[in-house]
Amino acid sequence: MQGKFARILLSFDQVHALGNQHSHAMTAMYSPAHDMLYDVDSLSPESGLEEETTPEEAGDVIGNCHRAPKATGNAAGNRTKNSCTTKFTWRIENVSRLQVNRLYSETFEVGDYKWRILIFLRGNKVDYLSVYLAVADSTNLPYLWSRYVQFSFAIVNQVDHKHSIRKGTSRQFNAGVRDWGFESFMPLTKLYNPNRGYLYNDTIVVEAEVTAEEAMGYIFCDSKKETGYVGLKNQGATCYMNSLLQTLYHIPYFRKVVYHMPTTVNDKPSASIPMALQSLFYKLQYSDEKVSTKELTKSFGWDTNEAFLQCDVQEFNRVLCEKLEKKMERTVVEGEIRKLFEGHHMNIIECINVHYRSCRIESFYDLQLDVKGCHDVYDSFDKYVAVEYLEGDNRYHAEQYGLQDAKKGVLFRDFPPVLQLHLKRFEYDFVQNIMVKINDCYEFPLQLDLDIENCKYLSPEADKSIRNLYTLHSVLVHRGDVHGGHYYAFIRPALSSQWYRFDDEHVTKEDMRKALEGLYGGEEEITPGIINALKVPFKFTKNSNAYMLVYVRESDRDKIMCSVDEKDIAEHLRERLKREQEAINISLVIWLIVFGLLGCDIAQERLKRELEKNKQQKKENEDERLKREQEKNEHKKEKQDKRLKREQEKTEQQKKEEENAHLYTIVKVTSDDDFAEQIGRNVFFDLVDHDKVKGFRVLKSTPFSVFNEEVAKEFGVPVQLQRFWLWTKRESGTYRPAQPLTHLEKTKTIEQLMEVLSCEVKTAELNLFLDLGQDLRQIPLPNKTEDDILLFFKLYDPETEDLRYAGRLYVKGIGTPADILPELNKMAGYAPDEEIKLYKEIKFEPTVICECINMKLTFKASQLVDGDIVCFQKSIPVETHQLIQCPDVPTFLEFQHNLQVVHFRSLKKPKDNKFCLQLSRLDTYDEVVGSIAQRLGVNDPSKIRLTSQDLSTQLPKPYHIKYRGVDNLLEMLLYDNHISDILYYEILDMYMPELQDLRTLKIAFFHAANNDMDINSLRLPKESTVGDILYYLRTMVELSHPNAELRLIEVFMHKIYKIFAVNESIESINDNYGTLRAEEICEEEKSLGPLDSLIRVYHFESVEIEKQMQIHNFGVPFLLVIHENEVLSHVKIRVQKKLNVPDDELSKWKFAFVSDGRAEYLQDSDILFSRFQNCDSSVYRERHLGLEHLPLVKNQDLLHLRSL
Repeated sequence: MQGKFARILLSFDQVHALGNQHSHAMTAMYSPAHDMLYDVDSLSPESGLEEETTPEEAGDVIGNCHRAPKATGNAAGNRTKNSCTTKFTWRIENVSRLQVNRLYSETFEVGDYKWRILIFLRGNKVDYLSVYLAVADSTNLPYLWSRYVQFSFAIVNQVDHKHSIRKGTSRQFNAGVRDWGFESFMPLTKLYNPNRGYLYNDTIVVEAEVTAEEAMGYIFCDSKKETGYVGLKNQGATCYMNSLLQTLYHIPYFRKVVYHMPTTVNDKPSASIPMALQSLFYKLQYSDEKVSTKELTKSFGWDTNEAFLQCDVQEFNRVLCEKLEKKMERTVVEGEIRKLFEGHHMNIIECINVHYRSCRIESFYDLQLDVKGCHDVYDSFDKYVAVEYLEGDNRYHAEQYGLQDAKKGVLFRDFPPVLQLHLKRFEYDFVQNIMVKINDCYEFPLQLDLDIENCKYLSPEADKSIRNLYTLHSVLVHRGDVHGGHYYAFIRPALSSQWYRFDDEHVTKEDMRKALEGLYGGEEEITPGIINALKVPFKFTKNSNAYMLVYVRESDRDKIMCSVDEKDIAEHLRERLKREQEAINISLVIWLIVFGLLGCDIAQERLKRELEKNKQQKKENEDERLKREQEKNEHKKEKQDKRLKREQEKTEQQKKEEENAHLYTIVKVTSDDDFAEQIGRNVFFDLVDHDKVKGFRVLKSTPFSVFNEEVAKEFGVPVQLQRFWLWTKRESGTYRPAQPLTHLEKTKTIEQLMEVLSCEVKTAELNLFLDLGQDLRQIPLPNKTEDDILLFFKLYDPETEDLRYAGRLYVKGIGTPADILPELNKMAGYAPDEEIKLYKEIKFEPTVICECINMKLTFKASQLVDGDIVCFQKSIPVETHQLIQCPDVPTFLEFQHNLQVVHFRSLKKPKDNKFCLQLSRLDTYDEVVGSIAQRLGVNDPSKIRLTSQDLSTQLPKPYHIKYRGVDNLLEMLLYDNHISDILYYEILDMYMPELQDLRTLKIAFFHAANNDMDINSLRLPKESTVGDILYYLRTMVELSHPNAELRLIEVFMHKIYKIFAVNESIESINDNYGTLRAEEICEEEKSLGPLDSLIRVYHFESVEIEKQMQIHNFGVPFLLVIHENEVLSHVKIRVQKKLNVPDDELSKWKFAFVSDGRAEYLQDSDILFSRFQNCDSSVYRERHLGLEHLPLVKNQDLLHLRSL
């Protein structure tokens, strides 16, 4: 047999050499122990680290004085076509007498497999009951054995079965994973509470239900053959990523976009996200084996540890899309992801009693829908767009009207072609103060119509011609609870009736019921049976339910579900991956032969077939490559010729343009329409922003008469009705129409006109104002005389604080404002005899100058000239001035000049905008806090404290703004010559002037009698001392006796860092890092002699981190007196008494002298005094007595668990 086997393999040396060529590919595919899945809540107990103990051995472990309390079990099972199931009940009796933590159940069988339960009664290094399923006969199984099982555990509530706790998961067991389960199944405090019913008559009942697949499990299950699709390997806890990647891959348009991202032959997948994702998608499309995601996660910059951290699907989806969009910038696929997933909704706030409406459009890539309180998706959308009324203390601050009752809501402007709905299955329970999972029944339809009830979800601005009817494409599922779980996906790739389940490496066909009704959540009833110890029906909550839904819009179906073939994939990627696959196929055969997994005849035929296939494939690939190369060269030459021609034409055009650039210029023509459109919106000073005015590109040699004709065509105004003015910059910095073109100037060219202006202002363009006259009835404009002055008028309404363009007039220099009052009232729509006031707008930089015009003086006497701007308004009574923020034009212009929109954030949530106010940069400190107090409804503004923003960190500055410590708002916002628009606020319980003279400190007081800790907050004058702290603290805490002495210490990282002197100033205390702790001084410490020493003691455990043992501190440190010749054994007795530690527990403790992070373990005969000599206990030095032990969980040992 050996000879025949050797002949089949040609020679062992040849096989060995050939195997070495492909060993990397072999390892990547079949590393049996390190590529397995690890759910967050389902972990292996690392069985090799601790000696195993069976129930029968437990009695011997505690000293042979008695046998172990009895732990019994019974099992019953049934077999189906593809799997077999066993239900096993394990009764652990006399729990209080068990001295071991780790305990195994009896062996039970599931089909042909043997299993047992492993339980940690006091937790596997956690404060929870730990339960695992273990393979009972792993040592007798053949090499590369594998079993795939689904299993669940229940801790039975023996008083009320409805409160039984049940958790389930699934796992591929093999030589690398022999036990799997739940490290944190339920809190120990809950299990051992006698009133809860889980520990009843000193007995715990554990139920297990195990379902094992037939044959050898999934390791030899051919997903490609069975379904046409392959799965993704789990790196540790990457099931969430795998489910999302499968969903995105099966959106063909997304896959095509990824394939079209530019990559090169030199790109490495481990260093390039586009290349890694292209490689992954290619393998999913063409590989016959499950695909690894390691190259992709390496391209993210993840290390091995991050692959074992489970993340949120929604968060990962957003991060992935952001990274891809960034990589797509300035490429042929830029913006494609946004087109696929982006929709828009409008946040609308509308005041009820005044005419004010705020609308803000925001984009979204996914929507978060409420599950709690909603029956289905439509209920969630109804809740999403529900109107909220802002009333009472929650009124809305409208910019011009103050606090107002308002309606707030959301409507959608458009939905994306691919709609991603994240269901809010997790929320914070404020009653229990924990995160919880919502397992309520929540239905989702196969077809989702978002145009129902006359498009009630859409805003009036939405395009109603788009039909928003969606078909369900995929469902992402979360199984587990808030502590962790497992993700997988149900997908129908072609939107057909056939659904598939993608569960990491495994792909199976599923019916529609499992993909829909089976994932709604809710409860399921279990009928009586052996698994139910109480023999009555009961309901349990299903923890496998839909977490994310993906819908495809029917009108975009053909585009989204497009065909994707090899022509969409870069050639260099196809060639590289084909070579890799060929190497893997040959390596697989050799690997199976070497390990004897294939018979000789089969191996010979398989190897021969693979080699011939490889040879034929190489020939076909070479022929195809040559053909493609030829076609590519021809296409490249044709493309190059076209490109060269275009470039030549473009170069010639650019050269011609560059040569002729000096021959052209831009002429911008402004009119009354431009003034009316801009003034009061983006322009408050002067007349227009020329950057927003349309320009004409004309030859400089163009006669102005020809340009007149072009303007006539553009504006529809005959040439005879046109009068042009030249703009001029004045000494005040303003820019106004200064002089009309004369008949002589109209005969010039554009260039000659620009030369007229060149002596005044150098500009690359010509700016003109088009005076169209007051009517367009083919009547030529009258000639302008020297006494005529062209004035522009703006109208200001102080009640609405609105400024708008009113028009323009020609006035006589010898005339007075009274002559034009009827005309101005007509412009404004006022009564002819309305009393108005006029102001001349002079300048606005660096300060605003706007002067009132004397109504009795002539225009010439008021120094008004062509192009001047006159603002006018109604005269308002003096007594109403104080009721209006900007009662006249000068104050309004001043306000606009200094206007600043400030976003306010609570100091407790420094990243969330709470509200915004329009303020003036000149507002005083009192005016700013007054506005905030009014917005927040705070009676006294002096209770509001402000903090500026550090623009370098985008976070609050470490110090607050002092009460009236700045002159105005500008000083609050100024940071290194830059102006921020964010301020942080907090509402205090006392007045700022009082608080500034006080120091607030939080002191933890430790009660030695009951090991309890109280937190006390003290506010003392800044000149106070530590003695003052202790004096006031005595009145706030319960002392052991009235004359007890106190001390104050600083604790940092579970070590005593400093002991404060009573005369030390509280200003020197730094409480930013450590915790301040006060405690009573014991009698022994009060009488210290020269041969005594007060040392610092703390608790620690040795933890292995990256194969190195490190010290991990925990618990509450304390001070201890030691004597000169006292040996460690005596010190132990006093420590035991101080901490109330039982003898058997103390025997497990190790005592060590710890210095500079290194522990030197001590013997009972060692004398401590010499090691701690010259160690001042009031000053921190790295010399401690360390107590090494595991954290205790019993009530009397809370001292060691409390963390400061």
